[in-house]
Amino acid sequence: MDIDKAPKLLIVESPAKIKTISKFLGKNFKIMSTFGHVRDLPERKLGIERNEETHKIELQYVTIADKKDVVASICKEASKCGEVFLASDPDREGEIIAWHIGEEIKKVFHDPEHIYRITFNEITEPAILEAIKRKTKVDNDKVSAQQARRILDRWVGYEVSPILWKKIAKGLSAGRVQSVALMLVCTREEEILAFKPEESWSVHAVFTLEDGSTMHAELSKISKKTAKLNSKEDADNVLSQLAKATYIVAQIIDKKRAKSPLPPFMTSTLQQDAFNKLGFAVEKTMSVAQRLYEGVPLSNKDEPEALITYMRTDSLRIAETAITGVREYIKEEFGKEYLPKSPHLYAKKGAQDAHESIRPIEVSRSPQKIGHFLKSDEKKLYDLIWKRFVACQMTAAEYFQRQILIEGGKFTFKANGSTLIFDGFLKVYMEEDEETDQAVKIPKGIAENIPLSIGNVAGKQHFTQPPPRYSEATLVKELEKQGIGRPSTYAATLSTIQKRQYVNKDNKRFTPTELGTAVSSMLTKNLPDVINVSFTAKMEENLDKIAQGEADRDTVLNEFYVEFKKDLVAFGGNESLKKTIETDLECPQCQKLLVVRFGRAGQFAGCSGFPECKFTGNVTKNEDGTFALRQDDGPSAEELGECPQCQKPLSKRVGRFGPFISCSGYPDCKYIHQEALKMPCPLDAGRVTKRRWRGGSFWGCANYPTCKFAIFAGVQETPCPKCSSPYLLVQKAKEGNLKHACPNKECKFSEIVETEKE
Repeated sequence: MDIDKAPKLLIVESPAKIKTISKFLGKNFKIMSTFGHVRDLPERKLGIERNEETHKIELQYVTIADKKDVVASICKEASKCGEVFLASDPDREGEIIAWHIGEEIKKVFHDPEHIYRITFNEITEPAILEAIKRKTKVDNDKVSAQQARRILDRWVGYEVSPILWKKIAKGLSAGRVQSVALMLVCTREEEILAFKPEESWSVHAVFTLEDGSTMHAELSKISKKTAKLNSKEDADNVLSQLAKATYIVAQIIDKKRAKSPLPPFMTSTLQQDAFNKLGFAVEKTMSVAQRLYEGVPLSNKDEPEALITYMRTDSLRIAETAITGVREYIKEEFGKEYLPKSPHLYAKKGAQDAHESIRPIEVSRSPQKIGHFLKSDEKKLYDLIWKRFVACQMTAAEYFQRQILIEGGKFTFKANGSTLIFDGFLKVYMEEDEETDQAVKIPKGIAENIPLSIGNVAGKQHFTQPPPRYSEATLVKELEKQGIGRPSTYAATLSTIQKRQYVNKDNKRFTPTELGTAVSSMLTKNLPDVINVSFTAKMEENLDKIAQGEADRDTVLNEFYVEFKKDLVAFGGNESLKKTIETDLECPQCQKLLVVRFGRAGQFAGCSGFPECKFTGNVTKNEDGTFALRQDDGPSAEELGECPQCQKPLSKRVGRFGPFISCSGYPDCKYIHQEALKMPCPLDAGRVTKRRWRGGSFWGCANYPTCKFAIFAGVQETPCPKCSSPYLLVQKAKEGNLKHACPNKECKFSEIVETEKE
């Protein structure tokens, strides 16, 4: 085969890149996509073998079920080509994808030496062509690092999760990073509950100059010592003395302060800024950034164009060509005074630095020029990335700061003023906490030694505040600060602890659920060598060393496994661990204490006397950490009535889809009360009952699955006045009103029913 004339195959992860890359390569190139990972460990077994004698670790990879056709198609095409270029993303996950598909291609390819690995940080013609020139082989060290991470996560997940199922509830999961993130949320909640506020007071006064101008100042010192007022009595004592003193301007301190721009975005800082400024969840930020990286149509709807560099990075490095381009842009658009003499260079300790920071590919494509081509979310995020990048290469902002010290007897007051005198990078990018105006208005006629008269004085009470709960942005910041996980994993970690119902969001801040608290407490107590911050951070360092060829994969894994297995055996064998949380609430039926249990539907209160007493109800947690039984729970047997099948009392339970009423004699009697319509099913005359599913509730024939009649709306059992259909659909209308509509599509009858307004 003539390699130069033979067709070539380039393989990417995402099909969205194919159109963009196709523009840059000739007809001799065929571009295909793996659609993400093609092989993984098996779903229903561990898939990891560790030899107890040699300690050698083997992985049992299988082709992902819905990727068999993808792999077959790629291999068939590869067999016709002279060269294959593996162009998956430039990170460890991308490296393992390249390795997996490369291993499959080797089975049918004429010469494995002509299978190459290429990477690029931006999807542009120069970057793609340069990557092909710099073709290399799959980095086996990066592959080993990804495998080590996968093995660690599989060990923790597959070995620990079943113990949680046994001791707490089915369907729970544990994770090496996920469980530490949950621990941080739970620890913060404990700090908040244990917090005791401390009182303090500040004293503020208005001073008047001889020309009548005024200035506000705060008491700073008493007898040359920092003023510490711990009670109202302390403040009142000071206030009673202030009018007796004579005041002068003792000192004026003027200085300039320069504020430098922040570095360009990396993944974690983009996630934080997008949350704080745009209100984007971490998962949404990554999804929108992915589209900007892979390409969106601009002037030509059939030709998507990539707008930003790769969005999964912990590097702050900027390519020289990009620095040159942005410096020229700043000079032309803003003027020489906004351009520093030399470029700002940034670096982050411990960064993998495999690729650049996140930046626009072409700085000339300003948000104003291309914004109308983008969807709303794409435009907002691109605007943020573009501004941060341009600002990072602009001059510092400058402030004029003036501090006034006022003295009278033993009292010293202080006033601080700050004025922006040159906006610098702030012309483009405003920081969250930036000073944009004076803190205090300083009179123009102020001068040292001039007399001042004291006017209104007042004390202000303060209380120390508990540490705030984590938001998505602050939790990402803490994970990064502690060295836990990698920027590319944060979105998945935050998503998992929410999907598992370990945390809730209250005003965009995380609070642990009772389930989350129980899981975290059990894991941290029983697996202290694994579920802790220092271990997780240290393991990230070891994974980096494996990727850099400085550590052996199996050595790192075996060191972990020995201690992990000891803790695991003790944890799994400890039958004394409780599955419940005790409360001080009495059961309304038998007066024994209630406990919080966990089921598939979440937490619920149950009687500690179970199975003799089968009371269940819903509980809420008070701010002080105590429990309260919801008032709508716990009806008496008299209120519910008797079971129509066995005459035992009915009881209210909590199931997978919410509360329901059933026989207290379960499992001997399996009666469940169901709401039913008076009318029969129009298809087979069966009962039409209310049923529940994950999306809510609906009306369906009781003879399902033989009969599949269903109504996914409210029902008004009133015949249609037009066609005599036995019922009308009840739907929401504008302004809080309801709409009654005939289910018969040919009839088309509908009417608006006004609801009573309060």
